[in-house]
Amino acid sequence: MIIPVRCFSCGKLVADKWEPYKKMKAEGKPIEEIWNILGLRRFCCKRMLTSHVEIVDDLLSFNRLQ
Repeated sequence: MIIPVRCFSCGKLVADKWEPYKKMKAEGKPIEEIWNILGLRRFCCKRMLTSHVEIVDDLLSFNRLQ
């Protein structure tokens, strides 16, 4: 799925934080430090990023139109 633009609960913009989140997570930074750098204070916004799963690439492999 594509990361939602806004948090489902509070409405804060979270989509712009996805790429920096992925990059810092791949570098091995602690999750608490990532949240502080990105300015995520609410649990609902933290949930939006940490629970997101990218499955678009997996789904494209099943596309029969290729």
